Amino acid sequence: MRDVGRDIVMPRFRNLAQDEISEKAADDFVTIADKESEIRLAEGLSAILPDAGIIGEEACAADPAILDRAGIGLNWIIDPIDGTGNFASGNPPFGIMVALADGGVTLAGWILDPLAGRLCYAYRNGGSHIDGDRVTARESGADLPVAALAVYFMSAEERQDIQRRASGNFALVDIPRCAAEQYPRLVLGQNDVSVFARTLPWDHAAGTLFLNEAGGRCQRLDGSPYLVGDQRRGLLGASSPRLWDRAADTLFR
Repeated sequence: MRDVGRDIVMPRFRNLAQDEISEKAADDFVTIADKESEIRLAEGLSAILPDAGIIGEEACAADPAILDRAGIGLNWIIDPIDGTGNFASGNPPFGIMVALADGGVTLAGWILDPLAGRLCYAYRNGGSHIDGDRVTARESGADLPVAALAVYFMSAEERQDIQRRASGNFALVDIPRCAAEQYPRLVLGQNDVSVFARTLPWDHAAGTLFLNEAGGRCQRLDGSPYLVGDQRRGLLGASSPRLWDRAADTLFR
């Protein structure tokens, strides 16, 4: 991941030609760096664990049927550049995310910030770490819990409802439009609560494990665990189980 960040991603940052950026869908960008990063990551990860399949964001964009295999057997999950919209516009944050899942259960996950060099990672039942140091999720301590609500994939009615429920109960802050940044914010005491409507595996497999292993909580809105390959919508993360319960009661019940 560090090699890919150094050799492929960072040389393209603020150095993309217009024809090296395209839209897969409305407000969903891809760049030449995304494509090259995924190819290199897939090659390297396959060499580490040849028996594992590859579920990459850009491969799934080209062939959506690949996503149907995400919860079956052993798979590497790859987000070659998370926060591509930021990256393409020449702004941070963005990151590289990789996870290893077996039967939909995430075994390990890594989140690299190639600008800062920060590597967040977690192993199932092995805790969460940042740059070699074990970390424990902590609340912000703010008078009102700090909430970053990713509502842009919700319907207008859903957005209005959640914003109404949040008003006066949470201090709302802008989202980074980058899960690779949002999950560390929940662990590091910068944000207390985050809601995600779209829950694709490359965006959330590594982050949910990182937050849960750090002692926070990230689950489906009904309290069930996040599983790779489960294509339901809706995910709630919080820096502590206490705040998860509070957010679930306030925003969704």
